[in-house]
Amino acid sequence: MRVCAVVVTYNRKKLLIECLEALRRQTRPLDAIYIIDNASTDGTPQLLQEQGYIKTQESEMTKIENLHDGRLIKVVYVRMKENVGGAGGFHEGVKRAFHDRYDWIWLMDDDAEPLPDTLKKLLHQALDHVSAVCSTVLDKSNNILLNHRGHANLENIFPLIQEPIKEDLYSKKSSVEIDTASFVGILINRKKIERIGFPKKEFFIHHDDIEYCMRLRNEGKIILVTDSIILHKEASKKLIKKKFQGKTRHIVPFENLWLNYYGIRNLTYLGTIYSKRKVKFYVSLFRNFVLMVGGILLLSDNKYKRLKFLINAYLDGLRGRFDNEKPRRILYG
Repeated sequence: MRVCAVVVTYNRKKLLIECLEALRRQTRPLDAIYIIDNASTDGTPQLLQEQGYIKTQESEMTKIENLHDGRLIKVVYVRMKENVGGAGGFHEGVKRAFHDRYDWIWLMDDDAEPLPDTLKKLLHQALDHVSAVCSTVLDKSNNILLNHRGHANLENIFPLIQEPIKEDLYSKKSSVEIDTASFVGILINRKKIERIGFPKKEFFIHHDDIEYCMRLRNEGKIILVTDSIILHKEASKKLIKKKFQGKTRHIVPFENLWLNYYGIRNLTYLGTIYSKRKVKFYVSLFRNFVLMVGGILLLSDNKYKRLKFLINAYLDGLRGRFDNEKPRRILYG
């Protein structure tokens, strides 16, 4: 069985090195690591070269020792011409690993860090009929990040399509069948990729993992292996807190608003495709939209641009339009 990892990175070179070192410590050694660099500008290729992951900043392939048994791991470095988002990066990595005929492909962002036995435990459940297996995701304080694993709620898409599994299942069961998993530590069966294709690069970021799991789930089970652990050292979202009618409201800073476009657009698009109760979907979409408009009018700065941005995100999701430069043009053009 040939197993590789795909790591997507953008401007987090120190976290990337920590992730790569964790991959090299796997007690079940990897056969290859694909590093997909979304055109980082922080000196990522220079640091990779210093650490021996690439020979020159132009080279694509080299080999490096596994820190567990000294076996050589192939390292493929792909520097994208521009930032294509997490979705574009995973599309590229899965495509390359698939064409290089790896049997199982393990996905993660650069801020992930598997424990030494994480892959070994996943592979115990990696059977032919299974679409994917995945680990329990913990934060730096060892709290379970529940939103990373769950079931798809196709009857109530908003505000979130994924419904986390109950926390006690993580301690009561060794494995749990689920519908959705983030791309933090999911190991995918190439036989299923043959049938469903690659992650949807048009999503750019947000919900690309949910969309891919919906397709994987149609081809076989997705299994959470509860004692297989991966850390996710994600930066917490920086939101502005405001008090309104006695409650704390969270507002996205204007400079980060462009990222929210993808979340709204992609979730709306998923609802048009997968919702099992279309009338309820459109009613909840409208209610969600009205609430957000009210929040902008009452609490936010840059009201005109925020409203224009919001309307476009919903309309593009409904129409299935994926112009990934649009949010920047609206907000900063």
